[in-house]
Amino acid sequence: MNVLWIFAHPEQRSLSVALRDEGLRALREAGHDHRLSDLYAMRWNPVVDGADFRHDASERLIVGAASQRAYDAGTLSEDIRAEQEKIAWADALIVQFPLWWYGMPAILKGWFDRVFVKGFAYGIKGPDGRTLRYGDGKLAGKRAMVVLTAGAPEDTMGPRGINGAIGDLLFPLHHGTLWYSGMSVLPPHVVYGADRVPAEVYEAHAAALRKRLAGLPTEEPIPFRRQNGGDYDERLVLRPDVLPGRTGLAVHCAWPQGPRAQGTLSDEDQGSRGALNS
Repeated sequence: MNVLWIFAHPEQRSLSVALRDEGLRALREAGHDHRLSDLYAMRWNPVVDGADFRHDASERLIVGAASQRAYDAGTLSEDIRAEQEKIAWADALIVQFPLWWYGMPAILKGWFDRVFVKGFAYGIKGPDGRTLRYGDGKLAGKRAMVVLTAGAPEDTMGPRGINGAIGDLLFPLHHGTLWYSGMSVLPPHVVYGADRVPAEVYEAHAAALRKRLAGLPTEEPIPFRRQNGGDYDERLVLRPDVLPGRTGLAVHCAWPQGPRAQGTLSDEDQGSRGALNS
């Protein structure tokens, strides 16, 4: 496989860097090719502006339209085009970052803002005129996995923990960015209590990451529902016969056939089991 590793951590002596290097070594040993986008080392510019699209500053900037025109014309800024070429090359993306204030570091959010432009990651139409997103689109067929370090203990990021379930916190990235653009999303690899990992425990974390990466080509992705797969009506709302009466983020996963698929489990159970809380 060709693997693009997108990395966002400012400290080269961090646990995150040690795990990244371990992961890249594991990929090489498994015979995979890889490329690295180390955003802090690259001094990546996270701010979208008209210069990205060679936009005439005298005109109002409508980012979606301007980005699509520039993408179609091949006039996006060089740094954006370089990252898009890496994505096009890759069969899988690893997105690694520390959880800061319940989300990605700003530099990584800005990478998505600038690189995932209209025409490349969204705004794609199929032959029937329907928009290709949530499982379809130009990036369909690629895999993605988040490697996350979190300072909080695991129990506090469970279904009843004060910080909220980790799958819920990652839903905007998993479902709203990666799946939206067509990629199949694997359950995340999370290191909890990351600011308190003693040296003697590090090898266990490294081994766990190596094991996850060994399954990168074959591991079952989170079973998010496809927009155009028949589960949603013309308003993009789940049909009444799909998990009737259920609400919450878990309803957007097509759980295996059985009690969960029939909507008989509690909301708590649906949010705490399976890929949404891996």
